[in-house]
Amino acid sequence: MNAGWKRLAPAAAIAALAVGVQLVLRAARLEQYLVQLTMAAWYGVAALGLCLFMGYAGQVSLGHAGFVAIGGYASAALATLNLLPLAAAPAVQWLVRLGLAGSATDSFGASVLRLSPWIGVVAGLVAAALVAVLVGLPSLRLRGHYLAMATLSLGIIVSRVILGTAALGQADGISSVPALPLFAGLAVSGRRALRVQNYYVAWAAAVVALALILNLDRSRAGRALRAIHGDEEAASALGVGVGRYKLAAFVASALYASLAGSMLTHYNGGIGPGEASVMKSVRYVALVAAGGMGNAAGALGVTVVLTFLSLRGAFGLYDDAVFAAILVAIMLFSPDGLFRGLRGLVGRPR
Repeated sequence: MNAGWKRLAPAAAIAALAVGVQLVLRAARLEQYLVQLTMAAWYGVAALGLCLFMGYAGQVSLGHAGFVAIGGYASAALATLNLLPLAAAPAVQWLVRLGLAGSATDSFGASVLRLSPWIGVVAGLVAAALVAVLVGLPSLRLRGHYLAMATLSLGIIVSRVILGTAALGQADGISSVPALPLFAGLAVSGRRALRVQNYYVAWAAAVVALALILNLDRSRAGRALRAIHGDEEAASALGVGVGRYKLAAFVASALYASLAGSMLTHYNGGIGPGEASVMKSVRYVALVAAGGMGNAAGALGVTVVLTFLSLRGAFGLYDDAVFAAILVAIMLFSPDGLFRGLRGLVGRPR
């Protein structure tokens, strides 16, 4: 096996495991679990973005949920926008001619004119990238807990904007978000008839997202991020563009989160302000830390398992407390992540 294929082995193993899980659940007639596993896979994509920024670039972010919310709310707001009162406007007619808007019916059966859901997805990605650049340019000059405080502020701002904006539903969020059409009748949707298909769509996206990070690891950019993680001053002395690479990692992290937020919104048919909460950001940090800061496959695996258990109600009223406790425990007993910590216990230290 050459180095390229060996590098992608974790992604291939996770893909095979995802197929195996679906077949086992089908044989056991437990396919209702695919709903939570699909959502867990999308949350895994968001966690992979944070793993890139924290594990590879060595930076700290406590506002990752804000980017998930930006993608989700952009998709929800634009996909549910009714343009019928503006149907005579030249811009709206132009959108209709291009196929970017069309007639539909809302949840009450009334006729509406809506934008293509893909416009919301793209708008979310663009908005997340712009926010990441605007926040990252000044903030990424900071280090350690100063950077953590800056990103935490970002998350709080996004959360408060959502709660204070009537067009975003405030505390009620946005519901009745239509499905996101893909191809051949397939769509990102929570419909029971598309349950299996959506499971594979989510896992295909998670595997591709993981493969991209695994490929980055051995590239020039990946080596630069590793150098920055090790020692920013030494990396700068060797000619590495520290600021440029840190900003690129932050933007890439935001794009991963925004895409995950959009897909979750269309799959669930809505989004609420809880997706932007500070506790959500703490969860992402806990999941990435548990999987291993620089272990993308581990971060994805831990995210899926713990998120699945959370969505199934395994932790009950102590859900948030469990994730906070996991973060504290990992930082105290296994700073390199759960998997590497276990390797050390069996006599195989890193």
